[in-house]
Amino acid sequence: MILRVAAALAVLLLAPAAQAQCRLALLIGMDVSASVDAREYQLQRDGLARALNAPDVRDAILNDPGGAIAMAVYEWSGRRQQTVMLDWVLIDSPARLDAVIGQIASARRGWKDYPTAIGYALGYGAGMLRDGPVCDRQVIDISGDGTNNEGFPPVNAYRHFPLRDVVVNGLVITSEEPGVVEFYRAEVLHGPGAFLEVARGFEEFEAAMARKLFREVNGLILGARKDRTRQPG
Repeated sequence: MILRVAAALAVLLLAPAAQAQCRLALLIGMDVSASVDAREYQLQRDGLARALNAPDVRDAILNDPGGAIAMAVYEWSGRRQQTVMLDWVLIDSPARLDAVIGQIASARRGWKDYPTAIGYALGYGAGMLRDGPVCDRQVIDISGDGTNNEGFPPVNAYRHFPLRDVVVNGLVITSEEPGVVEFYRAEVLHGPGAFLEVARGFEEFEAAMARKLFREVNGLILGARKDRTRQPG
């Protein structure tokens, strides 16, 4: 009986985001490609959950007079390997935030042993934003430890998908692959104020994600970045 009540409460708390005042639609895309092993996946998943529960991040999410934020999370890898970990939720109360954290912490990996198709990941994210709530800002938060090695590159996603007004930030986890930070800076970051956080290994993912969430939720722009990405005509 207790389990049934808890399950029913979770369904209620994680119902699709309602049409209400929303200052930010934040879509988080997590890399689950072949370069991410089981331990590293757990560090990402648990790191995201703990970063959302950090006191300054919780305060930024819940106590802004400009409105609530809507959040969704998906895993990405190859061309057709994307899975929704958390569908759109309007986080307008501590209980909703706790439910979001709980669902992320209990998620199970959808894919493994597939390539890194960042262009496809961005295209999938564009579709999720299109089907999400209407908010003042739209941000995609892409994390990964490698460069694009399958399918079209990010520039093609920005050219052919409705991402003109979307900011794309990055979180690079440094590993044995060289040039990942430079790749994200040159090809993944998109839109005014887009920025990159770097984690030196998956052990630093939680701290880097907390820093990034704090900036994204508060709308902080700490330095201007000239956006050289070609936009749709």
